[in-house]
Amino acid sequence: MPVAAQEGRLRFRINPREDLREPPHVHVWEGNEDVCRIELNGGGFMDEPPPGEAHTILEAYRRHADAIRKIWNEIHGR
Repeated sequence: MPVAAQEGRLRFRINPREDLREPPHVHVWEGNEDVCRIELNGGGFMDEPPPGEAHTILEAYRRHADAIRKIWNEIHGR
């Protein structure tokens, strides 16, 4: 999965073979683990983030949201 953005230990990755029936989203990785997904239209979590990490993840996501969406659109042709 290509890395759309990185901040500290968090990497925001987009799956090029995603099921397009799902809303546009980005996978949040920490180390070698896919810890949660964020829906791009509303900016909310699709999965429960790791305990105590929600605020940190959302702050990092918001700083990179425009770049992440641009890359998602390039990969998925929308």
